[in-house]
Amino acid sequence: MDVNPCFSFLTPYEPAPTSQDVVTTGVSNFTIRTAQVLDLTTLAEILTDSFHPRTGVIRWAYPMLRLGIYEDLRNRLRANSPHYVCLVAVADGSKVTDSGEVLAGTVEIALRSPPSWQPHGSQYPYISNLAVRKSYRRLGVARQLLLACERTSLEWGFPDLYLHVLENNHQARQLYLKAGYQLHQVEPSYSAWLFGQPKRLFLHKHLDLGGTS
Repeated sequence: MDVNPCFSFLTPYEPAPTSQDVVTTGVSNFTIRTAQVLDLTTLAEILTDSFHPRTGVIRWAYPMLRLGIYEDLRNRLRANSPHYVCLVAVADGSKVTDSGEVLAGTVEIALRSPPSWQPHGSQYPYISNLAVRKSYRRLGVARQLLLACERTSLEWGFPDLYLHVLENNHQARQLYLKAGYQLHQVEPSYSAWLFGQPKRLFLHKHLDLGGTS
C-alpha cells in the first residue's frame, strides 16, 4: 500500500491492553496500541524499508524518503482527527526506541471520501500503510494489526472496510485473502495500460456486527 499523506490523528485506541490483545507467536509476545510521538523515528524506518527497499538509485534517496514519511506521519498524529488512528504492534525485547519498546509493525485506518466521480458516495474506513519489521514477518503481526483495524471500524459504526493492494504483490494479496478481503474493483490506470505497471486492486471486507472474524 502506498503512503497516504492525507490523514490525521485519533484519541488513544485503548487505555490499556487486554488479555485478548496479547499475542504469542513462538518468538515474541506483542500488544497492539496507538502510535505515540516517541515512535515516529522507528515507524518512519519500518515504513520506508517496507515500501522503498534500498536497491539501485533508491538507496541514495532513502534518507529523504524516510524524512518525508516521518513528516507526513507526524502531521497526521498532530491533526487529532476523530476518525484516524495509527496502530503499532509492540514486541517484547531489548530497547530499540526512545519509548523503550520494540515496534514490530504498524498500520493506519481513517475515514476516506469517495472519488470525485462518485459525488453521492459516503465516507468509508480505509486501511493504509500496513508494514511489518523484517525480523517479525510471518509471525502473525500483520493479521493482528488488521484485526485491530476491524475493531476500530466497528467502534466507529462502520461494518465495511476497504484497502488497496498492487496486483503483483502476491504475498500481501494472500494475506488479505486469508483475512477475508475480496476484490471490489480493479481500478483503471493509464500507467498500467501504457507502461505495463501493476494495477491497483480495491479490496473490501464486510464485518460481522457481532464481532470480528
